Amino acid sequence: MSSDNGFHQELEHIQNIIDRQASNSFKIKGWTVTLVVVALLFRTNNFQLFAAFIPLIGFWYLDAYYLRQERKFRKLFDWVRLNRDDTDEHLFNMDPSRFEDEVDGTTQLMTTRSMFTFYGTIAGLLIIYTVILICINGGEIFG
Repeated sequence: MSSDNGFHQELEHIQNIIDRQASNSFKIKGWTVTLVVVALLFRTNNFQLFAAFIPLIGFWYLDAYYLRQERKFRKLFDWVRLNRDDTDEHLFNMDPSRFEDEVDGTTQLMTTRSMFTFYGTIAGLLIIYTVILICINGGEIFG
């Protein structure tokens, strides 16, 4: 039903969105490391170590959110690729919300291997660093 040029153009638009989502994930990982390190460098007491967990958890969630968006757009890409010859339904519709139920939720995606490896490693290192500082200060967390 659709022309080859329009078909390829529609797929290209969707692919550009997928690429932006992947780029967002890369940038978020960079900001995570930067802000966690900054939180550790500018702490004045051990209690402020917990401030380093704020950007870690926030960016972990945000990265999973963008991964979810990327997966929904991949579903949209596949739908267009498989169905565009048969129908003009949803022509150039870039709203992936119709695939909402076909993709894991944001909190589920936070526990995927790739996400957990990156963010879990940082969380683990923060916990180890916190325990070491507590041991050095004789068990005092606020010292």
